Amino acid sequence: MPAIKDITAREILDSRGNPTIEVTVYTGDVSGTASVPSGASTGDHEALELRDGGKRYMGMGVQKAVRNVKQKITPLLKGIDCSKQRECDSMMIERDATDNKRRLGANAILGVSLACAKAASESQGIQLFEYINTFPQVQKDSTIPKVFFNVINGGKHADNRLSFQEFMIVPKLRSIKQNLQAASEIYHLLKKELHKTYGKGTTNVGDEGGFAPDKLHKATDALKILTKAIRDAGYKNKVDIAIDCAASEFFSNNKYTVDSKKLTKEQLLDYYCTLIKRYPIISIEDPFHQEDFDSFAKLRERSKIQIVGDDLTVTNTERIEAAIKEKSCTCLLLKVNQIGTLTEALDAAQMALDAGWKVMVSHRSGETEDTFIADLAVGLGCGQIKAGAPCRGERTAKYNRLLQIEELLKR
Repeated sequence: MPAIKDITAREILDSRGNPTIEVTVYTGDVSGTASVPSGASTGDHEALELRDGGKRYMGMGVQKAVRNVKQKITPLLKGIDCSKQRECDSMMIERDATDNKRRLGANAILGVSLACAKAASESQGIQLFEYINTFPQVQKDSTIPKVFFNVINGGKHADNRLSFQEFMIVPKLRSIKQNLQAASEIYHLLKKELHKTYGKGTTNVGDEGGFAPDKLHKATDALKILTKAIRDAGYKNKVDIAIDCAASEFFSNNKYTVDSKKLTKEQLLDYYCTLIKRYPIISIEDPFHQEDFDSFAKLRERSKIQIVGDDLTVTNTERIEAAIKEKSCTCLLLKVNQIGTLTEALDAAQMALDAGWKVMVSHRSGETEDTFIADLAVGLGCGQIKAGAPCRGERTAKYNRLLQIEELLKR
C-alpha cells in the first residue's frame, strides 16, 4: 500500500511572476510533485484561491496555503493510501468544511490532490495518463486530444483593446506531431503578417503566449489576419478557428462593450452569428456573462457550433447540471483549480460526457511547468485540450508531453 509518509509544500512563481503553491507527497518508495495554476479572468463561482494579503508580493503570497498543507493536511492524510484518491480528496473537503474551500484554500487542497495522483501512478509503475484512465468516472480509452492553440490574446490576458480574450487555431491533421508543426508555422507566419500590417513592435505577447498587438482593435481584424496566416502557411481547410470571449469581463449594466460599441445580448448574438458565417469558427467559449444560461442556449441553437461553458459552469456539477437543463452548452471547459480536487473535476467531466457534451481540458493564464493537464486530457479520452500558444515554456511543456504520450501510445 503506497501510504503517505509526509507532505511538503513550498511557494514558487507562476508564469506571471506571482506566487503559487507546489506540493510533494511522499510514500515509502516514491513521491509525486504537483504545482497549482492561477486564472486572471475567474468566474464568481470558482473555488477560493487562498492568498496572504499584506505588502509581501503585493498581497499575492501563498504562505498561508503552504502552512495549511504542512500543519493541517499532512497530519490528516498521513498513513492513507495515496491511490485512494476520493478518500484523500473527501477528507480534505470535510476538513475545510466550506462551500468554496476558503478555509484551507483550494490551491492548498488541489496541490495535494494532484500530487497524490502522481505519487500513486509512480507507485504502480504506470504513466499518469494510464492511472487516470483507471478511474471509475472515465468512460473512454486514452486518446490524444485535439489541440486549441491560443495565438492572439485580448481581454484580461493582454494590454490591448481587443474585447475577446482568445483567438485560437485548431489544426485537424492526423497526429499531435503534425498539428504542433502546423500551429508553430502559422504562429511564426502570423508574427510576420502582424509586422507587415501594423509595423514592428506590435508582436508583444499576452499571458498565454499569443500575440497582443496594441493596434489590433476589432475581432474582425484579428480573424482576418489569422485567416490569412492560415492560408499563407498552406493550411487552408486544415485548420479551424475558435474563440474564447470571456464575456463576463466586458459585461456591465446589461450591455456588452465589444469593439468599442455597447451591445445588448440580442445584438451580440447576431454579431456572433455573423462572425460564424464569415470565418471558419467551430467553437465559442463563454459568449455571454456567467449567469445568462438562456443566451448561451440561443447561440447554441442558432449557430450549431460548439458552445463551451467556462465561467458559466466552473467545473462544478451544480452549475453543469443547470446548464444541461437549460441546453446552454455542448462542451465543458475543465479546469481542475476551479473546483479544487481531482475527483471533483472527474465527476464534472463524467456529468458532461453523460449528457452528450464534449470536454476540453484547460490550462490557466498563470501557469507552471507542470504537465498534469496533458495526461489528464489523454487519460480522460475527452478529445480536446487548450494550453496556450505554441511558445513559452509553461505552455510548450504541455504540448511536448503530448508528443511523448503519442509515442507511448504507438508502441
